Amino acid sequence: MTPPVPPVPEAHAEPDLDPGAASVAGGPAGAAMSARPLTLRRRVLARLVALSPWLLRPLLFLLCASLRIEYVGDAALRARWARGERAVLAFWHNRLLALPVLAAGVPMCVMVSRHRDGELAAGMLAAWGITTVRGSASRGAVGGFLRLVHAFRRGHNLAVAPDGPRGPRYVAKPGVMHLARAVGAPIFPVAYAASRAWHLKSWDRLMVPRPFARVRIVVGDALPVPADSDAEQLAALRAELESRLTALTECVAAPR
Repeated sequence: MTPPVPPVPEAHAEPDLDPGAASVAGGPAGAAMSARPLTLRRRVLARLVALSPWLLRPLLFLLCASLRIEYVGDAALRARWARGERAVLAFWHNRLLALPVLAAGVPMCVMVSRHRDGELAAGMLAAWGITTVRGSASRGAVGGFLRLVHAFRRGHNLAVAPDGPRGPRYVAKPGVMHLARAVGAPIFPVAYAASRAWHLKSWDRLMVPRPFARVRIVVGDALPVPADSDAEQLAALRAELESRLTALTECVAAPR
């Protein structure tokens, strides 16, 4: 029986600092003068982040409803879900938009960054019933990891972008291997292609299918992570996951 993990309190992100705020007018008076516009900027950004999910949700629902979707290799994953068993899904960061489609109706939890883009992602994913926890490779990593473990034990599947949240693109970090070992679930690599798509000018070149595009979602073979895996084995499994995700991404042909 897996021993319980003690509850982890929600970590508080450090406030974003404006590097030039304290240097305006050369001292404390300048810092005080800069406090008002900085506070106003934060308030405006916070309001935009809060409103964006509500503005984008109907557009995303309409977009997903217009897509013509084909699944390849998903039988083993869906059979696992039908047996009441859970899994860890691994996507490249620029393919995460396939998650709400593939996991529709399945309890799912994903880690998002502690930055404003994470707030936006959390709001939109909630529209599909996907739970999020906050964390990143630089801040809140341990807390985010433990909250994912708790979510799994409460009945959620887990979704991870091994190259997130800030890249390098298509380079898998080892955290997903430690997560799969901790929860005792296999990793299913997932990729997708679209007949027509936009590619955003972000570090990951996020792929957004265009309306009425044909989309092919491909699920790879399960990658088990034994509970007794040592550091060398985890490193080999990390390289294997990276290889499988890369191969899926390169081999999935955009449907015509």
